[in-house]
Amino acid sequence: MMRQYAVIGLGKFGASVACTLARLGHQVLAVDIDEDKVQRVADEVTHAVQADATDEDILRALGIRNFDTVIVTIGHDVLSSILTCLILKDLGVDYVVGKATDELHGKLLEKLGVEKVVYPERDMGARLAATLTSSNILEIIELSPEYGVVEIAASSGLIGRTLRELDLRAKFGVNIVAIRGADNEVKVSPGPDDVIGKGDVLLALGTTESLGRLENLK
Repeated sequence: MMRQYAVIGLGKFGASVACTLARLGHQVLAVDIDEDKVQRVADEVTHAVQADATDEDILRALGIRNFDTVIVTIGHDVLSSILTCLILKDLGVDYVVGKATDELHGKLLEKLGVEKVVYPERDMGARLAATLTSSNILEIIELSPEYGVVEIAASSGLIGRTLRELDLRAKFGVNIVAIRGADNEVKVSPGPDDVIGKGDVLLALGTTESLGRLENLK
C-alpha cells in the first residue's frame, strides 16, 4: 500500500531514508534548508523543497499534517530538531519519527510526544524505511545503498508453494538464501522443491526495490 512520507533534514541518513522510501513505491516529500541537499535527492523523491522547517507557516503550507509519517532527521542542530518536532505535534501530525544525536536529545524528543526515536549508529536509513512501511519485514541489513538482506515473514501469497513455483528470482530479482521454519530449524540454500510453510521466515537477498516488491506480495 502506497503511503505518504515527509523527511525533514537531508544529511546522509535523511537522504537514505527518503530515497529508500521512494524506491519502495511511496510518495515522499523531502525538505531541507540547504538547497544543495535538496537538489541531490530531487530526482529520487516525489517532491523536494528547500525550506526552514522551524517555520510553522511553511510546514502548514506544505500540508504536513496530511502525511502518514513525518521523519525529522535534523542532526547537527539539536534546537532546530526539537522546534520542528514540537511544531509537527502542535499541527496534529499523527506519527513523528525523530533522529537523536544522543540519549539526552532522544529523551527530549520523547517528552515532546515523538512516537519513535532513532539513533543513526543503531538505525541505518534503509532499515528504518523498511520497518516503517512493512508489517512482514522483521530485519534488514543494508549491504550497500542498493542491496540488502532481509528477514521476512512468509505472507499468504507464499505459503504452500515451492520456490520453483514462486520463481522469485525471475519475478522479483530476489534470492532466498535460507528458510527458518516455525520450529526454528534453519535450512540454508533451500532447493527449488522446498515448500514454504506457515510461520516460516525467509532470508532474502536483493535490491531495495526488489525486496519491497516481495514484501508487498500478499
